[in-house]
Amino acid sequence: MFLIDDEPLAVRRLERMVRETGKMEIAGTSSDPVQAIEALRTANADVLFLDIQMPGLTGFQLLEQLASQPLVIFTTAYDQYALQAFQVNSVDYLLKPVEREQLDRAIRKLERMRNEPRPDLKVLLRELIETRPAAYPDRIASKVGDKVEFVDLSRVTHIYAEEKLTFASTETKNYLVDSTIAELELKLNPDLFFRVHRSTLVNLRFVHELYPYFTGRMLLRLRDQKKTELTVARDRVKPLKLKLGL
Repeated sequence: MFLIDDEPLAVRRLERMVRETGKMEIAGTSSDPVQAIEALRTANADVLFLDIQMPGLTGFQLLEQLASQPLVIFTTAYDQYALQAFQVNSVDYLLKPVEREQLDRAIRKLERMRNEPRPDLKVLLRELIETRPAAYPDRIASKVGDKVEFVDLSRVTHIYAEEKLTFASTETKNYLVDSTIAELELKLNPDLFFRVHRSTLVNLRFVHELYPYFTGRMLLRLRDQKKTELTVARDRVKPLKLKLGL
């Protein structure tokens, strides 16, 4: 078994829960989907616990790059599309935060499936992708008191969390929005908005410069009037470069 989730705490929690069952041997873990592909080429893992929404590569995109087909258990916080499809044949799913009852159910299913014929995973992935929302939102709502203002996402340079509040920043104003960074990462178009830090999403169209920073991190300068600088977390540097074609 191999565990992949871009949140290190989620990986450690799931690893601990799996070990406590005493039923599965863990061959490795990773919080970087790009590095995980290399690790899986040498790891003896026939079962994969895999997050869906990750920076750089989604869980679907990662699977498409694997030469051999593992049994897959998706772990996801996003339950708004196709979750019933995850239960068929070789695929199951766990909603985050993963609970012990869910994990036990998935492991029981794995034990039943080990000796059963496996369908073509790539066909199943295409079916899952086709059931995703046809369009991403082009506006975001900002509510203050009884007033609701809609902001075009094309104007939003970045979205950040500060003191338990979330703000969508434009050239002229910061708008309070009623969603967490994690929720917005799932809702917004991943081709436009990329999570560079636990507390920051950036609109890739406004990225102007990247340059090295301390301890493996990078600084990102936006193409806005303020020349805003954002810190790119160390584990987000490689996925960001991949996203930007570097």
